[in-house]
Amino acid sequence: MVASPGKLPAVAGHIAEAGANPITQLAFTLANGFTYIEYFLNRGLEIDDFIPNFSFFFSNGMDPEYAVIGRVARRIWAQTMKLKYNANARSQKLKYHIQTSGRSLHAQEIDFNDIRTTLQALYAIYDQCNSLHTNAYDEAITTPTKESVRRALAIQLIINKELGTAKVENAQQGSFLMNELTDLVEEAVLQELERINARGGVLGAMERMYQRSKIQEESMLYETRKHHGDIPIIGVNTFIDEADQNSNDRRPVFRSSAAEKKLQISNLTHFKNRNKEQAAHYLTLLHNAAVQNENIFEVLMEAVKYCSLGDITNLLYHTGGKYSRNL
Repeated sequence: MVASPGKLPAVAGHIAEAGANPITQLAFTLANGFTYIEYFLNRGLEIDDFIPNFSFFFSNGMDPEYAVIGRVARRIWAQTMKLKYNANARSQKLKYHIQTSGRSLHAQEIDFNDIRTTLQALYAIYDQCNSLHTNAYDEAITTPTKESVRRALAIQLIINKELGTAKVENAQQGSFLMNELTDLVEEAVLQELERINARGGVLGAMERMYQRSKIQEESMLYETRKHHGDIPIIGVNTFIDEADQNSNDRRPVFRSSAAEKKLQISNLTHFKNRNKEQAAHYLTLLHNAAVQNENIFEVLMEAVKYCSLGDITNLLYHTGGKYSRNL
């Protein structure tokens, strides 16, 4: 699959949710971004023609490194764009989105999740993120409800509209902790980038299953330390309220009703019948683009107007086959 340089997100949120620590999340994401750059340059594009469209997506947890993840990303990105690629000032600016951590949400003492999300949101806002998504507290057990989504939105609104220090562009400017933490995290990220480079870059490391193995190891370490109580999680492994310990089992879980499910099935049937001829045409175009190693994203943008997600997924599965990792 060839990505389009028109609007390219370099996603780290999924890396973090899979278990990576903040250093690994940032290093892997920047490395992916640099790999995309080399790919587009090899396709004959000029650096300043596509770099301004790059955007990044990080996840914020509770660790202190998340307080400076944006600062470090922007520092490394700006220096690399300027010194290595001779990019202009606009291309040296990194923009990124933050989503609060889903893996930090817990079913036990579920109301505490809003507190964690609020602190993670403060990390992001004080670090000057470009946009922010705050998780709903009940995402630990179910699809968010209207009430929980409004509470999640209220976290951002209250910070932005009521909290005085959020009205300052850089409330932590000159802080010894922030400056020292930025330097330490930058050094650790650069070391991780060197390890990736030593394995043949992102693609070479992927062939050796380096990224996957490292994420799994860090996830196992986190879960083990959490289980043993080395990492205190209030209401989960420490300061447990015995009376509320199993209250999550009694909470209502949001599910679609039978009528809503039938309506969705009916809508899908009508959609397929209405677009039968166009769907066949665009599925053929999609197949040809994939086989000929062309940019399938351009075809996808039109195909989704006439083809269901299931049809597209099934077509690509039968065209490209099932991925099997090297052992």
